[in-house]
Amino acid sequence: MNKKEMLYEGKAKKVYATENPEVLLVDYKDDATAFNGLKKGTISGKGAINNRVTNFMMQLLEKEGVPTHFVEELSERETLVKKVSIVPLEVIIRNISAGSFAKRYGVEEGIVFAEPTIEFSYKNDDLGDPLINEYHALALGVATKEEIETIKKMAFKVNEVMKAFFKKLNVDLVDFKLEFGKVSDGTIVLADEISPDTCRFWDSTTHEKLDKDRFRRDLGNVEDAYQEMMKRILGE
Repeated sequence: MNKKEMLYEGKAKKVYATENPEVLLVDYKDDATAFNGLKKGTISGKGAINNRVTNFMMQLLEKEGVPTHFVEELSERETLVKKVSIVPLEVIIRNISAGSFAKRYGVEEGIVFAEPTIEFSYKNDDLGDPLINEYHALALGVATKEEIETIKKMAFKVNEVMKAFFKKLNVDLVDFKLEFGKVSDGTIVLADEISPDTCRFWDSTTHEKLDKDRFRRDLGNVEDAYQEMMKRILGE
């Protein structure tokens, strides 16, 4: 399927139209950002890794009954996806205290929660993606009660599947961000990506960080961490 005009360029991806109005082409970039775009850089090979990892995870989740926007991987960096209207909610699932959660509540990183937690943030770069609750989401008209319930159910299912999968790879799934979208008939599907950009991965034995925190916190060996996660996930 041929790439046509570019419709959108975000922090990590470019999105193009195709001859099928219901299908888009996503091209993953090596650009890296953190802290709502305040920190910028490049992680060599990141685009190819995130594309391949995302597609693997989307197909794994599809097999477990989670509908996604994935259609077909075209190349190392390019993938066809269903056209969706994104629900402007970022959904964060947390299994272990880390990052902004630890900072916000003044707790140490590494506390394993008895149950996973869920947070919503309003997807708006100008406002810095502020945290909101379900009542705010309803008041803003970003989703209906039924849609929010569907999203929550799907997010917890994604967590269940991914936690079990990564445990086998000796990786703790600390937390991760999801986005959802609606296809033309209104069905909600998992969209965006699942990668070291959007998940916190810690080695279960050493607790070494294998994700974008290495870029955020200037820990070094960023490319190596991304490569390591791809090797474990794809079994290469």
